[in-house]
Amino acid sequence: MKMCIVQTTCKDIQEAKTIAKILLDKKLAACIQISSIESLYIWNDELCEDKEKLLSIKTKKKNFKKIQREIKENHSYDLPEIISIDIENASKEYKNFIGENTK
Repeated sequence: MKMCIVQTTCKDIQEAKTIAKILLDKKLAACIQISSIESLYIWNDELCEDKEKLLSIKTKKKNFKKIQREIKENHSYDLPEIISIDIENASKEYKNFIGENTK
């Protein structure tokens, strides 16, 4: 089973929890961590600084497109970050946890 971490950022904890709960309810993710971060980026040729929530979504790699669709449908940003990072190594027990808790 191939696994990955999908990352996205949200404007606030409410939006982050909404997206997390949707993904968990649909069994598209086994675990989602929400962290507080500060982001600096260029948008419309301007330097922006925002406090955001980072979601680290642990899942099977095959779920990426479905997760991407759910994030786009439930996100307030015009261009949400949606990236996938392959998990090369994980304990057998953690692989089993992801496998048992996702479609």
